[in-house]
Amino acid sequence: MSEDFEAPKDDLDKELPEGNEGHSDYKPADSHNESVKHQLTGMYQNWFLDYASYVILERAVPHINDGLKPVQRRILHSMRRLDDGRYNKVANIVGHTMQFHPHGDQSIGDALVQLGQKDLLIDCQGNWGNILTGDGAAAPRYIEARLSKFALDVVFNPKTTEWKLSYDGRNKEPVTLPVKFPLLLAQGVEGIAVGLSSKILPHNFNELCDASVQYLQGESFKLYPDFPTGGSIDVSKYNDGERGGSVKIRSKINKIDNKTLAITEIPYGKTTSSVIDSILKAVDKGKIKVRKVDDNTSANVEILIHLAPGTSSDKTIDALYAFTDCEVSISPNCCVIDDRKPHFLTISDVLKKSADNTLHLLRQELQIRKSELLENLHFASLEKIFIEERIYKDIEFEESKDMDAACEYIDDRLTPFYPQFIREVTKEDILKLMEIKMGRILRFNSDKADEFIAKTKGEVTEIDNHLANIVDYTIEWYRMLKEKYGKNFPRRTELRNFDTIEVTKVVEANEKLYINREEGFIGTSLKKDEFVACCSDLDDVIIFYRDGKYIITPVAEKKFIGKNVLYVNVFKKNDKRTIYNVTYRDGLEGTTYIKRFAVTSIVRDREYDVTLGTLESRISYFSANPNGEAEIIKVTLKPNPRVRRIIFERDFSEISIKGRQAQGVILTRLPVHKIALKQRGGSTLGGRKVWFDRDVLRLNYDGRGEYLGEFQSDDTILVVLNTGEFYTTSFDVSNHYESNVSIVEKFDPNKVWTAVLYDADQQNYPYLKRFCFENTSRKQNYLGDNKATRLILLTDEYYPRFEIIFGGHDSFRETMIIDAEEFIAVKGYKAKGKRITTYTIETVNELEPTRFPEPAETKEEEEREEESEILDPDHGKSEGDILDELTGQMKLF
Repeated sequence: MSEDFEAPKDDLDKELPEGNEGHSDYKPADSHNESVKHQLTGMYQNWFLDYASYVILERAVPHINDGLKPVQRRILHSMRRLDDGRYNKVANIVGHTMQFHPHGDQSIGDALVQLGQKDLLIDCQGNWGNILTGDGAAAPRYIEARLSKFALDVVFNPKTTEWKLSYDGRNKEPVTLPVKFPLLLAQGVEGIAVGLSSKILPHNFNELCDASVQYLQGESFKLYPDFPTGGSIDVSKYNDGERGGSVKIRSKINKIDNKTLAITEIPYGKTTSSVIDSILKAVDKGKIKVRKVDDNTSANVEILIHLAPGTSSDKTIDALYAFTDCEVSISPNCCVIDDRKPHFLTISDVLKKSADNTLHLLRQELQIRKSELLENLHFASLEKIFIEERIYKDIEFEESKDMDAACEYIDDRLTPFYPQFIREVTKEDILKLMEIKMGRILRFNSDKADEFIAKTKGEVTEIDNHLANIVDYTIEWYRMLKEKYGKNFPRRTELRNFDTIEVTKVVEANEKLYINREEGFIGTSLKKDEFVACCSDLDDVIIFYRDGKYIITPVAEKKFIGKNVLYVNVFKKNDKRTIYNVTYRDGLEGTTYIKRFAVTSIVRDREYDVTLGTLESRISYFSANPNGEAEIIKVTLKPNPRVRRIIFERDFSEISIKGRQAQGVILTRLPVHKIALKQRGGSTLGGRKVWFDRDVLRLNYDGRGEYLGEFQSDDTILVVLNTGEFYTTSFDVSNHYESNVSIVEKFDPNKVWTAVLYDADQQNYPYLKRFCFENTSRKQNYLGDNKATRLILLTDEYYPRFEIIFGGHDSFRETMIIDAEEFIAVKGYKAKGKRITTYTIETVNELEPTRFPEPAETKEEEEREEESEILDPDHGKSEGDILDELTGQMKLF
């Protein structure tokens, strides 16, 4: 909570009229009187503070008691005065509100439309615009409105309302409305004042009721935003709505097929037009490849995105979140007016204050109702005695000389009955008795009077019970609201944790990188030169030179990098699986070293060295291996009579992967003629460990979520949905999975699955089938083509057993135990299976297996590794032939 802003008390109590007149006590300076000096800074300070106080307290920031800005409060008050159960023209409501609100009709109309679009307090009729598309409402003369039943139940009660004079003194308006609900949190609000702003996000109606009950019961609670536009939200940094926090909101994007995406929900505060505009801008900048965007939005959002040929739908989804308004970040700032000062609170603080205020208002209403009942009871007792005792017919009463004498006589007659009355009898009570008409006296029924008195006493007793248990009474009030109105407010926004999207990984590689080795340039504009790779304008390029130097530099249209380039490619930051295998000569005639290293991250445009830095060092062999492959090289030394073997081989898999600054291992101290590739090898990094995070429905290599296993390049992932559909995918972390996913695991083609289901094609009889899933990228359904078929149970137990419990008219039958392996053989996933019974089944339970598969003894794994391709750089020549060639070549020189 912050109270660092406090306007002067005198200023806060002033109304700031419209126009140039300013305060009513302001007098223009006498510019012709030279003896009077005016301090401009002082005048500015006072006037600006007056204006700031007015904007903060009377225009932009909501009050904590009712959650309304002044214009909203005046609109609702005006609508209550006009309310007769029928719709009123919005133009009439605006005009009626102007007697309370000292501003133009435009601001009142806009505020009324915004209130109506929140679909809580106002029942709208006509075209009120569309928050999804951003379309505006029709003119005020064409649309109508009235207060909703919820507003009539919760917002108004003139008996508990504090009133003040309107701006012109002709009318009375409420200081705050007696709202018995956290309206501020339900509707949300946004306002910008002088020097501060308020932004409170809307929350779910039912969750607010539940949280209020939990608070009143002394329990802890958590509240998170819920938006009318739907979408999903990451509240990990919400910070209870206090300033400094933030939330991320994402559109809901579905894959219709591999070429079409559909946006069905959009972030709060955005419209379909703004989302489409952001997508088109991203397309123009080359961030995303999209062929066409269609807006089919009507009652619900439907934006169809048609992808360009060869574009990954999964990657495009990530790119939409990274580069468009499909993902936005909002920073809430819970600023409210309390005790005529702005305060910065948390959402929990606001709800607690609202619940306390509701309890106070309900207590006030009960006390007011009790006092009214007691007055009714008091007069009913007086009336009964006055009529039954025939005091009105006494001669002394009829012959009283004046009103005072008559009142005195009636008072004397009532004196014996004083102990029966609730309070002391006053002259006003007696005068009221004397106003009873003869017709009412003649129709008086003593039994009905007794019944009314007993009923009134019962109501008073009930109110006393509520007052004694006011917390429980308030809890029941919230539960009543939830039961009465809660079904109209389901949660629309899904709570999820978002994974961080790296823009360099999802940006579309819409550019092509070229190199001109002769002149020493690289860039995307060198169309006639050597092609290197596809890239984006956000990528970096890694460049190795023959002298062992290397740098990383951003992609550009044309950039000078120098000559003698050995290797150039797009650089992937934090990539630990791309391994560089290098041999280099130290100096002009020094030792040749061999090393393996990865380059994960370095400073851009800074020069690094693979070698030891000795002058005239040179790389003699280089390879870049995306999965840590280790090849075998063939080393040919220069002829030397003292060296018996001038040719030998070296396997890079024998060399450890170390840091990029490591010296390496000595390959040879002798002069080298050439080094060539002898045989390609496999990865030395092993399989990649993969996890599945159900919170974000994504794969990762960082150990988050369920461990799926270690994957080799040919392995795939099995995905089974609740609908019975299944398919297989790669283990790429960019894959997206549906929210109704049931099983995600490493695909095993030999794994046997057992399903119990109700087959809709066979009169919904229960069937049992055993099958193996197939490796297919297309969605298949193991339940069959009939969508009415229902799955009861799916298990991967090797020897499953099931307990069948009968119900309905067959509940008398004994429980059936089925051993699935004995009941049916393993068949294809399209097979119908075998019917279990024709009787009515209540439940099917899986039992613990009684036997287990025997462990494999000496079975070898069925993994076939491709034989490494053997390359002979010397085409089968013997060492003698090579030595003769080298000697001859040397003689020629």
